[in-house]
Amino acid sequence: MGLVDRECVRRLLESPDPGATLVFVEGDCLVLPDGEIDSRHRPLIVARRYELMEFLHGETATDAQLDMLADRLDNVARDLG
Repeated sequence: MGLVDRECVRRLLESPDPGATLVFVEGDCLVLPDGEIDSRHRPLIVARRYELMEFLHGETATDAQLDMLADRLDNVARDLG
């Protein structure tokens, strides 16, 4: 089972905060507004919303795009250790 799944990526992309950030905290995939990222969250950052936009084609992400991003971000989360 992956650490980052399609729904986690969807929450990040649908966040109203343009600086939304995906962090992996104590086994949970969380989407936090940019203003809530502090020194304890910085080492746990998986991706920021704006970083993912270059991988999307069109206004709405397809399930295949979400799965592809989830797979990539899952690898990042695993590397956080």
